[in-house]
Amino acid sequence: MERPEASIAIQTLPQSVSGGEILKIVDKVIGYIKSTGLKTVVGPFETVIEGDFNKLMDIAKECQLICIREGAPGLLTYLKIAYNPNGGIWSIDEKISKHS
Repeated sequence: MERPEASIAIQTLPQSVSGGEILKIVDKVIGYIKSTGLKTVVGPFETVIEGDFNKLMDIAKECQLICIREGAPGLLTYLKIAYNPNGGIWSIDEKISKHS
């Protein structure tokens, strides 16, 4: 099994919008992430995606822009990155399958 080159865990927190609007914006971000076709796991605090490093960085950038386009004047983003271009990283499945 070939390991992915990278994975990211991303949490976007739109600022200065009401609670209901925050959820709508975050749902748009998650919908976009899922639409990329990459392996994705949505959790209660962050969404994890794995694949090509450059593609993941493009996705992280687009997540920011979605929040702004959807009406948030600003946002906070927490991003964790695992990257190994030479040997790959442990996949999402390798990390969590024993806990399912």
